[in-house]
Amino acid sequence: MSDDDVTRVISAGGVRGTRIGDTERYLGIPYAAAPFGPNRFRPPQPVSAWEGVRDALTFGPTAPQAPYQGATAELLGSVEIAGEEILTANIWRPTAADGAPVILWIHGGALERGAAALSTYDGASFARDGIVFVSINYRLGSEGFSVFDDDAPLNLGVSDAAAALRWVRAEIAAFGGDPARITLMGESAGGALVAALLSMADTRDLAAGAIIQSGPLSAGKPKKAGRITRALAKRLGVAPNSAAFAELAPEAIVAARVAQAAGSSPIGGAPAFTLALSDDLPREPEAAIVDVDIPVLIGTNTDEYRLWFPPAALQSITATKLLLARLALRIPAAAVAACRRVWPNASVGEVFGQIATEFLLRAPMLRIAAARPAPTFVYEFAWPSPVRDLRAAHALELGFVFDALGDAETKRMAGAGAPQSLADEMHSAWVAFAHTGDPGWPAYDADRLTRVFDTHSRTEPVRRAAVVDAMR
Repeated sequence: MSDDDVTRVISAGGVRGTRIGDTERYLGIPYAAAPFGPNRFRPPQPVSAWEGVRDALTFGPTAPQAPYQGATAELLGSVEIAGEEILTANIWRPTAADGAPVILWIHGGALERGAAALSTYDGASFARDGIVFVSINYRLGSEGFSVFDDDAPLNLGVSDAAAALRWVRAEIAAFGGDPARITLMGESAGGALVAALLSMADTRDLAAGAIIQSGPLSAGKPKKAGRITRALAKRLGVAPNSAAFAELAPEAIVAARVAQAAGSSPIGGAPAFTLALSDDLPREPEAAIVDVDIPVLIGTNTDEYRLWFPPAALQSITATKLLLARLALRIPAAAVAACRRVWPNASVGEVFGQIATEFLLRAPMLRIAAARPAPTFVYEFAWPSPVRDLRAAHALELGFVFDALGDAETKRMAGAGAPQSLADEMHSAWVAFAHTGDPGWPAYDADRLTRVFDTHSRTEPVRRAAVVDAMR
């Protein structure tokens, strides 16, 4: 053991991590058993204890997935670590932590991609500021979100996150964290899982606060959520049940999904993985978290759609496609008209994308903020990236929140000259929220105040109110 090795003891045994300056790091600690073999398509199972001290020096295996495809692959990286023990947690702690607040980070990736090992998600910046930071992997894609026609459980990826939250409550004191001060934090699909955990009876009381960044707040009826499973079963030539899928290698299912999704977008095309309403998740998160009595920090980015639709795709969108999408999603014509007034010079594709942003993410968020009696702090990330005319696209805020502008993954989207002052401001607000439940601006109320993060940030009434109000 070197001078930089550190050891902690948890219920399953000892774990050996690494001390780097004033931070200790423990990687790849299993919070549940490997979900393969007899555990495949089952709820997360307990970890078996080990003898002696287990090395926690490297990230654990990643969930089966394919890298991002097409133009998105230029902007979002992927990590692949082989192995079956994918249900693991990673912990960064200040060396002097004692009763410190905790953040549990859940990564995004449309419920089928992503990993805690992505370099942007390094928790050292939060540990530097007095927080015990935990990140997790969970089952993705068909392994985590299939809806089979038998009695296999739904939302297994959510069940994994719930198991991780219970594990953090039970074990985090060994790392100097306060189990009564856990803030859930997630972006995109990770934000959706945070909302789901707040909606479920057996986990909603385990968190002291929540941060939801650009997270969908919906869950579908099982029949609708199961469209993707039935379509994949047809493509694979098997029955849409858990026994048939369990006979297939995860890689074969992932490959079929890549072929199925080729050319799709968030609006139209092949079905996507979604949360399903179930006995554990009986209500959509948009409704369920209204009465959760903890502070919530929630927000979106101005131009979310510009990650989903590269420039060529935007140029190909016609007025007819905009009309059909509006009718299919039951978006009032008044919302489109209001959007055109806000952006009078926008192309048809840009109007299409902005309406998708407002409908899928921003309008549900503001409905929740208006309805919740508990403190709800709303933000909008508006800083425009110089890369590929992304503007303030989906996921761009991550490098600022993690104070990671120098990270190579962050630079894919933000470029090399992103303002450090904005990263300082956003990271400090997230840290303050974890410590106190208040990020530093007024809670949302009848004045509809939001924090707009930009080169020159400000607090002002909600922007583009006419667009989202038309969607009520």
